[in-house]
Amino acid sequence: MTSDPRPVVVAAVRSPIGTSGGRMRDLTVEAVGAPVVASAAMAAADEPVDHLILGNCMGPGGNVARVVGLAAGLPESVSAVTVDQQCSSGLAAVAMAADLVSARGGWVIAGGAESASTAPVRHWRASDGTAGKAYERAPFTPSGWPDPDMGVAADRLARERGIDRARQDAYAARSHARAAQSQAEGLFVDEIVAVPGLEQDERPRSGLSVERLARFPSAFSADGTVTAGNSCGVNDGAAAVAMMHGDEHARRGGLGLRLLGWATCGVDPQLPGLGVVPATHAALRTAGLDWADMDVIEFNEAFACQMLAAADELPISERRICAQGGALALGHPWGASGAVLMVRLFSQLVRQERGRYGIAAIAGGGGQGAAVVVERCQ
Repeated sequence: MTSDPRPVVVAAVRSPIGTSGGRMRDLTVEAVGAPVVASAAMAAADEPVDHLILGNCMGPGGNVARVVGLAAGLPESVSAVTVDQQCSSGLAAVAMAADLVSARGGWVIAGGAESASTAPVRHWRASDGTAGKAYERAPFTPSGWPDPDMGVAADRLARERGIDRARQDAYAARSHARAAQSQAEGLFVDEIVAVPGLEQDERPRSGLSVERLARFPSAFSADGTVTAGNSCGVNDGAAAVAMMHGDEHARRGGLGLRLLGWATCGVDPQLPGLGVVPATHAALRTAGLDWADMDVIEFNEAFACQMLAAADELPISERRICAQGGALALGHPWGASGAVLMVRLFSQLVRQERGRYGIAAIAGGGGQGAAVVVERCQ
């Protein structure tokens, strides 16, 4: 038997994605993440899980992965690491797990968890030692570097790349229609682990037409084209995959996704949405494949203009992205979203057998990107 150290994902699950302040509003990050991690860990059966790596952006801190792991019932011996690469954290966690499994073998659970609803309110400390001004996010870059909010950066990207409002709204309407149809057809059922109060995604809207989207005002600047309708929501959710060494999978057999190439990268902090472009190039290069080989393309739809800019720069049609709906409709639980993409690849390539090769990619604040190329095990 030929040795192949490339890791294989043999289980991939996620929670429903809830709207911040919605039906998951009382669930802490460990309450959101623990059922998902526990479900993914079942793939190891009686063998020990060696490591847990989870992405998280908003805290509450204290090594979220460790808290989630213990809440999920993993043994005390399991090492836990929390990754913060902003929105690309969940996919960066998968890439880190792939490196670990390739080098050391064993079982690793990787993914992400986020509860925007229960994330703590943070304050800058004033010079007199008292709590000063509240802030929603930490700086993405140091002093002297551009540090735009993501919506402002999206408006800039749309303006610089000539992506008009009508095109953004059309993309967003298509994402909602696809997600609503996929939900109605039960295409998400097998990948979702229910959490208290919610069994399916809360956000998709079947009737969100281009005409309705056209009524939304600009969200981030007076003359901008980015709106609440063609942007993702603020969301709660978790996702996790169980990963094992390729040689061990070959010995056992069975279904799975083999990771062929993975990469993380940095880009211009002023245009963070373009992080998917160099990340996908690097991952495809490592995998020895091209865009023409890809059967399923899952990008995180933080903003419609971001997806359109990426499609314009890459040799792909915008219609190939997120064929069953993406984050514009499903939601974007920041630190978990990259792992959600891996779950979506697993569902389409393994559960639904919609091809052989797939790619997941996501951009993050401060100018970050991550991508993973996979193959359905034959």
